[in-house]
Amino acid sequence: MGEAFLLGYARTPFGKRRGGLQAWRPEELAAFTLDALLDRAGLAGAAVEDVLLGCVTQTGEQGGNVARLAVLLSERLPVETPASTINRVCGSSQQAVNTAAALVASGQAGLVVAGGVESMTRVPMGCDVGEPHPRLVAERLLVHQSVGAERMAEKWSITRAEMDAFSLESHRRAVAAQDRGFFSREIVPVPAAPRTVRGGVPSGSLLVADEHPRRGTSREALAALRPAFRADGKITAGNSSGINDGATALLVGSKEKARELGLTPLARIVATDAVGSDPELVLSGPIPATRRVLQKAGLTVRDVDVFEINEAFASVVLAWQREIGAPLDRVNPNGGAIALGHPLGASGGRLMMTAVNALHSSGKDRALVSMCIANGQAIATLLERV
Repeated sequence: MGEAFLLGYARTPFGKRRGGLQAWRPEELAAFTLDALLDRAGLAGAAVEDVLLGCVTQTGEQGGNVARLAVLLSERLPVETPASTINRVCGSSQQAVNTAAALVASGQAGLVVAGGVESMTRVPMGCDVGEPHPRLVAERLLVHQSVGAERMAEKWSITRAEMDAFSLESHRRAVAAQDRGFFSREIVPVPAAPRTVRGGVPSGSLLVADEHPRRGTSREALAALRPAFRADGKITAGNSSGINDGATALLVGSKEKARELGLTPLARIVATDAVGSDPELVLSGPIPATRRVLQKAGLTVRDVDVFEINEAFASVVLAWQREIGAPLDRVNPNGGAIALGHPLGASGGRLMMTAVNALHSSGKDRALVSMCIANGQAIATLLERV
């Protein structure tokens, strides 16, 4: 087996629901991001051998293989470029990157674009789901994420105050990262309105930063929020991830292809893994996924400098931290989904590039990315700075 490397990345700012990206259909937002990635890398579209995009709610404007539709709308990729849409629920775009790495490492491809897209404004979460199978409900194999988040808080004795404090810190870190220009290495500004014809120019004011971080929030403001799912619950809108729009794209390739195209590898994809986990807890999967991917790489928690653990809910990351023992100052050091937002099918790509960005900014060596996934799954990737 060969090796796979991250060679470049680009993402849109993450917009609020009905915010700065609401006019963009998801397939066109994905096309815009694919083109931006190629422009940043100085690549001709013909160099790309495949496009893999994650997307969760694959219906309506996100149906019909949204990855292929994005390629057809692209101004840079030729129609000969194949594309596939991947759904591992919240882990979809991270799975796209992991799959691209497998293609490259096995020698089946030299250069693949992987990422994801989700417009939660235009295609609401859950609108692709019908009535659940009665056996899944009866056997307690299908549990809503909010129930799982509450159960994790109970199982690990996590208080509402602890979750609110974690959430406040996520916003503080995200705002600090914005202010020092950290995310400018990732974000491509997006005009308010997309182009209307091929070769046209998008118009309107530019969205240049993630819209979700709240500069003015406080411990008191978070404490005043009512429980979102259960009258006596601990989970609120303030200690949960946002509902957002966005797209991500990353270049995954071999060292030989990078040399041929004049690209400088940013990180090596050391190991990947995916696990099934307890469906009654739903969101505890990052715990075994972290352990397994570290075992594959022959490393321990002490060998990892940056952890990007998706902040679907504060209880997920705090429970993971209690089991894994990673210092919280190494976990989501530039904020997480509670502050930055969670456009479902695009978030994994954002975590991957933010992890690599953090390694290069700090001069550190290794990062671990993991996401909880609906119905009891999780995904993990170990990265090493080049």
